[in-house]
Amino acid sequence: MSTMKSLLRLEELALFLAGIYLFSLLPYPWWIFLVLIVTPDISMIGYLINPKTGAFLYNLFHTRIIGIATLLIAWHLKNDPLFLAGTILFSHSAIDRAMHYGLKYADNFKHTHLGNIK
Repeated sequence: MSTMKSLLRLEELALFLAGIYLFSLLPYPWWIFLVLIVTPDISMIGYLINPKTGAFLYNLFHTRIIGIATLLIAWHLKNDPLFLAGTILFSHSAIDRAMHYGLKYADNFKHTHLGNIK
């Protein structure tokens, strides 16, 4: 693995750890985090329709800006359940990218902005 890929994976791991910290600020038990961290992958159901729909739904739930926007709105509203949702979206996208699962192109699930998944 190249130095650049290693650096990017470390950076994403650091963002995942930041997400764990954000979760620690919430009044929920840790098992909630472990259960919910995989829920954004439900968006892959769009691939049952076609690759274009699949990529759109996947990217919608894996684009970090959605997680950050949700976090900011939740913080402003002082809404713990919404803050939890933002934390999960943010954390999930970080750990996915640390594992080299990037945002999807519409032609193929394995074609991502980080390269092809092997």
